[in-house]
Amino acid sequence: MCGWTPAVNQKEAGLVEVDGTVVEALPKGIFRVEVSGGRQVLAHVAGTERLRLVRILPGDRVRLSLAPYDPGRGRIIDQLR
Repeated sequence: MCGWTPAVNQKEAGLVEVDGTVVEALPKGIFRVEVSGGRQVLAHVAGTERLRLVRILPGDRVRLSLAPYDPGRGRIIDQLR
């Protein structure tokens, strides 16, 4: 296998979208994001945001995509204004 996976709709994959605030920028493009209820998750930047060269700083509001099997990890899929 070459590692290629077909594109899957997020709703079909069971992903959950939540909004949060970046608390801390960690090394290697990982961020600590606080979501509703004061819970903090680790998140990395999705590929589309990297292609658009979006700069994310602590204090920014972002939209996360959380997987159902590990709600402590996520992907930053959008920066909210």
